[in-house]
Amino acid sequence: MPAASELTHWPVQLRLLPPQAPILRGARLLIAADCVPVAYPDFQNKLLRGRAVLIGCPKFDDLPAYVEKLTQIIQMNGLEEIVVARMEVPCCGGLLQAVLAAREQAGSQVPVADVVVGVRGDVLAWQPVPLRAASAN
Repeated sequence: MPAASELTHWPVQLRLLPPQAPILRGARLLIAADCVPVAYPDFQNKLLRGRAVLIGCPKFDDLPAYVEKLTQIIQMNGLEEIVVARMEVPCCGGLLQAVLAAREQAGSQVPVADVVVGVRGDVLAWQPVPLRAASAN
């Protein structure tokens, strides 16, 4: 018997899902680089299950637009958490940076976790990303 999909909504492209989409309210949000579901064999069970998902490519898409949209999503939805799943390649770091910039612009303390997937499909790191230390000024 084939496994059931953990996908709970459509669309999944960050560019396409409106910031006020009901699936985002109070969500545990997964923001995944396009390549992660292809590279990581346990994507459905370990990352997607129980989360709303948005995918995009930090190399080919418009990162400033991502920051703007993610800021709106964070401000409007009272997210429980954000998990960023990205590949180990340098261009994927922009996805995490976009999420962190959006969290800062939104004035939010939503927890963010960084998941780094290797090109052979293994998880190289899964760690929380701390809030920036408050300025001493």
